Formats: sequence, C-alpha cells, structure tokens
Amino acid sequence: MPKTTIRPPVDTSASTDQDGRISAPMVAALERAWADIRTRHPEVPPAVIILGAGSLGAANGRLTLGHFAAMRWRHEHQDQADEQLAEVFIGGEGVRRGPADVFGTLLHEAAHALAHARGVKDTSRQGRWHNARFKALAEELGIEVTKDPRIGWSPTTLPASTRGTYADTIAALAVALRLYRAVELPGDGASKPSPPPCVCECGRRIRVAPSVLALGPISCGVCGAEFVAEVPS
Repeated sequence: MPKTTIRPPVDTSASTDQDGRISAPMVAALERAWADIRTRHPEVPPAVIILGAGSLGAANGRLTLGHFAAMRWRHEHQDQADEQLAEVFIGGEGVRRGPADVFGTLLHEAAHALAHARGVKDTSRQGRWHNARFKALAEELGIEVTKDPRIGWSPTTLPASTRGTYADTIAALAVALRLYRAVELPGDGASKPSPPPCVCECGRRIRVAPSVLALGPISCGVCGAEFVAEVPS
C-alpha cells in the first residue's frame, strides 16, 4: 500500500482565493475530478458533490470517507420532467490523507454509481458489505480493493497506473484541497455512546452489549445470516 502523505494544518488566509472563497474551490475541484472520471467512463452518472463531516455519527475510531446515494437531488425544469441526480459525499476529515487517496475515494463511489447505472446489486447489509460484483466494477474503474471481514471488498488503494492516468486530476486536487476537517470524537463532555446496532443479511437490526456479542455468533431466524456490528461506508 502506498504511503499516505499527511499535510500539516494551514492558515485559512493561505487557502482562499482573492475574493474570499474557501469551500467553493475545494468542491469545484472534486466536481472536476468526477467529470474527469465520467469522461473515461461515460456510464458513470452525474452527481451532486457534498463535502462535509465524516466523523459525526460514525463508530468510535472510524470515519466515513465517502458515500454514494442515488437520486437524492432534484432539478426542476419548467418545460420538462424533473431531473434527478445522485449524491456523492466526501468526508472532510479524510481530505488529510492527500489528493491521491481522496481521488481513490471518488473512484470507489464511482464504482457504486456504475453499479446503480447498470442495475447491479453490489452491496448488502444496508450497503456495508461490498461483494465480488463491486470488486469487479472497482477494478474496471482502475482501483484495487482488498477484502475486509466486516465490510467485504471495500478498502481501496490507487495503483500507480491509475495515478499516472489521472495525474493532472490529482495535481488539481492537490492545489485545491488545502484544508481538512477536524475529527469529532463521540462522547466528548457527554454520556458514553451506545454500541452500534448489529445487522443481518435481510436488514434486521438488534442491539446487544459487545461482551454478549463476543460470546459467539447470533444468527437471524429469517435469513439465517450472522448478525454483525454495523459499520459506516
């Protein structure tokens, strides 16, 4: 796995355009990167790019680096039917990993978008488990994925060949992504957070203490699958 470059914090004044814009150049660079992906893979649909908090609501010690959601935005036209657009979320905390890894996250979400466009079921367990069909789509778009026992073929790396193909795109992201969001830890000044729910293949959810779950597998009486702790995308 390539080494991730961690940038030190920067002054806001050094990260804005002359007209005072801060977030707009960052979102614009992410939108341009998504457009570059679509140029090479036209089946990937257009999407509204959201830059926000990836640590709020996430399990302790985990971040939501990215997320794809189909048909979440609607553009109303006066003379024609409404246009629905997908949403691609990028967690601001993950920007700290560097432009290449952020672009890898965009390609990961583009694989989900491609699955939606083709009508392919690439995940289960409410989108947490990434199956072999997702792996094939990810490789088609130029990223490498490894298998995690909790979330399947999800952990993503950007190989050297893809870095070369999108060198200009990654360079543009490096210029624009000069800020990253601070991680917000759960429970700061508040009560201890409850453990995440456990889910099965058919989507049923239960809550059990971690000590109880550690005693052995708990199977669903409907689908027969084991309940596992819920993990964010």
